[in-house]
Amino acid sequence: MADEAKPRIPPGQYQTEAFPELRIGDIPRFDPKTWDLRVTGAVRNPKRFSWEEFSRLPKAADVSDFHCVTTWSRLDNRWEGVRFLELMKLVEPLPEAVSAMFYCGDGYTTSLKLADLSSEHVLLATGLDGETLSLNHGGPMRLVVPHLYAYKCAKWVRQIDFLTKHELGFWEKRGYSDSADPWKEERRSED
Repeated sequence: MADEAKPRIPPGQYQTEAFPELRIGDIPRFDPKTWDLRVTGAVRNPKRFSWEEFSRLPKAADVSDFHCVTTWSRLDNRWEGVRFLELMKLVEPLPEAVSAMFYCGDGYTTSLKLADLSSEHVLLATGLDGETLSLNHGGPMRLVVPHLYAYKCAKWVRQIDFLTKHELGFWEKRGYSDSADPWKEERRSED
């Protein structure tokens, strides 16, 4: 008997065509002349990218599903941007680096272990479904980590700090799961 195909939607989720806009604060303004991305911490080559410099990094595309902890899932999103692995090649995390903290333009933070960031599907996305990523959805650039709940997919990323000791971000400090696996329904830290 053949194995059944893995379902596309994790337990406790429902499919939607909509793309709800969730955030903790105001949408930051974007000025390509002043925008920058700083990559700091436990890396050999700390970097500061202007928007022009970031835009010249090698581009990649990936199609993935997006699962929000509030129980909706949006399938087959066509993301474009820079693979996180490409950024890691440029900054060269030190052997003692274990995770990265993402600081965002609206004050939001989230942290991810390097094992989660090392997938070829993890992008610093600048485009969605053939269009420039809108400010409402994290433009000009957001993190996309398809195998985790969307609160790990930080919008309006402005700094990435590589850490030698894992720390918790905004929602994780408030009881949300740090591992955030939608297939295990890891919504709260007690899950």
